[in-house]
Amino acid sequence: MAKNNQSNMSREEAGRKGGEKTSNKYSQEHFEDIGQKGGETTSKEYDQDHFENIGQKGGETTSEKYGEEHYEKICQKGGRNSSSGSNRSS
Repeated sequence: MAKNNQSNMSREEAGRKGGEKTSNKYSQEHFEDIGQKGGETTSKEYDQDHFENIGQKGGETTSEKYGEEHYEKICQKGGRNSSSGSNRSS
């Protein structure tokens, strides 16, 4: 019995192909709409404490992963960007 070509495809490749097909099938607006609906549903299911806790955990994980230098670089970039576009009065 001949093997189907798809059985030789890796899971990663199959996922990529499926994602591309879905992306081509639907518009950007469709994805924005379902994302908004998902966000609204999630915000109804969980309270403010839940979001604060996951934000805290995410911040701690990022801090452990990247360290102090990461935040120093971000701060420097932010300072340069905000000073160049500010409307400071003399």
